[in-house]
Amino acid sequence: MKPKMIIAPSILSADFSNLGTAVAAVERAGAKWLHIDIMDGHFVPNISIGPAVVNDLRKRSKLFFDVHLMISRPEIYWQAFAKAGADLITFHCESAANLLGLIKAIRKAGIKAGVSIKPKTAVSTIKRLLPYVDLVLVMTVEPGFGGQSFMVGMMKKVKEIRKLLDEKKLSCRLEVDGGINKETAKMAVRAGADVLVAGNSVFKTSNPRKAFGDLEKSAAS
Repeated sequence: MKPKMIIAPSILSADFSNLGTAVAAVERAGAKWLHIDIMDGHFVPNISIGPAVVNDLRKRSKLFFDVHLMISRPEIYWQAFAKAGADLITFHCESAANLLGLIKAIRKAGIKAGVSIKPKTAVSTIKRLLPYVDLVLVMTVEPGFGGQSFMVGMMKKVKEIRKLLDEKKLSCRLEVDGGINKETAKMAVRAGADVLVAGNSVFKTSNPRKAFGDLEKSAAS
């Protein structure tokens, strides 16, 4: 049985000149999670923020920090984000050599661990890791930039992972990130996702608070 649906607003689409206020708005709207994309310009062709920003946000927010490391050397840098206040650290299976070792290290530090796969990566790559992670993140766009179109074909991958989780009776969360709006949210939920990352559909609107509520209702319908 899937746990309660979570909508995780992604600050990648927020106004960085007024980030604290933007985060406070979605928190007031009812958000429980905040998705924080970390990009290094190497693993993906973009650069976002570092642990200093996460640390400052932690001082102002009680939200669950869902930190997504889109970086080449997560085994070197995850500790800095742990100290900055991450509640969950997700790294890409394409970026680390010792996947299981990294998962165990993160969890030993008292933080939840997640693994992510890019659109061209097969589910078989992470199948053996499912009993050890708290979350699997399926990218429905090529990681690196917000505002991309949702890849419908990735729903087959979400269904495959959901089936594996249910068969093994694992409590691991299944997250979808990329192109989430009121229409694609329904598709992702039907495929088996229970965490949806929403960027532009929340923050690139005139009323992020209302947009979050509308998206939450759509995902639950």
